Amino acid sequence: MGLTKRPRVVCLGEPKFVGEDYLEEFKKEFSYYVLPATSRAETQQMLPEDIKKNGPIDAFIIRMGTPPYEPFDEDLLKALVPDCSIIVSASAGFNEFDVDWMARQGIWFCNTVNAVAESTADMAMFLILAALRNTTNAEKSARGGSWRGGGGLVPARDPTGLVLGIVGMGSIGKYLARKAVAFNMKIMYYNRNQLPAEEETKYNATYCQSLHELLRAADVVSLNCPLNVATTNLIGEAEFAAMKDGVFVVNTARGAVIDEEAFVKALESGKVARAGLDVFVNEPSPNPYFLQSNKVIVQPHLGGLTDKAYQKAERECFENIRALFSAGKPNSPVIDIVKAKA
Repeated sequence: MGLTKRPRVVCLGEPKFVGEDYLEEFKKEFSYYVLPATSRAETQQMLPEDIKKNGPIDAFIIRMGTPPYEPFDEDLLKALVPDCSIIVSASAGFNEFDVDWMARQGIWFCNTVNAVAESTADMAMFLILAALRNTTNAEKSARGGSWRGGGGLVPARDPTGLVLGIVGMGSIGKYLARKAVAFNMKIMYYNRNQLPAEEETKYNATYCQSLHELLRAADVVSLNCPLNVATTNLIGEAEFAAMKDGVFVVNTARGAVIDEEAFVKALESGKVARAGLDVFVNEPSPNPYFLQSNKVIVQPHLGGLTDKAYQKAERECFENIRALFSAGKPNSPVIDIVKAKA
């Protein structure tokens, strides 16, 4: 009996968090190689060269830190066709990936579902508390020598009894709901599909039939939905108008989920009391207003960037590949290419 050829797996850059022991076990099942490209131009040059020298790639891994390579489209990845079966990403968001092109080529594409979910929910909870307690201005006041003399610091808002409206009740939204309950917040959510009753009970969450129903009820609005055609500018003038006066808005999803012009107007008018933002439209050079406004707590898109999240993300990539070649389907496909062909 001949030896079965091991699938060839190539990682774009060295995975730094997956763990050596884990990687050694993976190598027992797969032929593994690192493509040491550090930019889009290098990838466009080195990827076809690698395939010509070492043979077709069966699975391609894209680690955290995607900006130097973006976008992940046909122009960058065409050398993988027609032999590659799966492309996996360590990121939760996938708006930088041309998933439709991949599906047309018969390539599975998988993002990470659970890896960065809890750490991103941690960031959302941090920003909720920071917005309620006005921490940016409090720190400026203390560092500037006026102690509590800065305006609007006392009294701060307490989370107890406030309604947290979660837009997008996926993995991140669920983790956030669980954490917010510990701060005695009431949880309402809007999602494409209502959760089963047992899950609503588990997360103490009440479903809203429409986005505007949620916005009318929430004291704090947290955006936790993916960015796609349907969610681009999801929160615009009409949505801000539906919110309570003095609402708090937190965004750890993607910047483009909110219409920036309408957002600025809502902050300036006082409709939005304060905002906590980890994501922006033009990263890493966002609208200067958000960086300069004393009504906005800003973070440089750090939500999922923790050591534990990195390890989970990289391992999810490898497990998606393992699942495809052992069971015929990866764990977290964005598009089910089998159903898409049917």
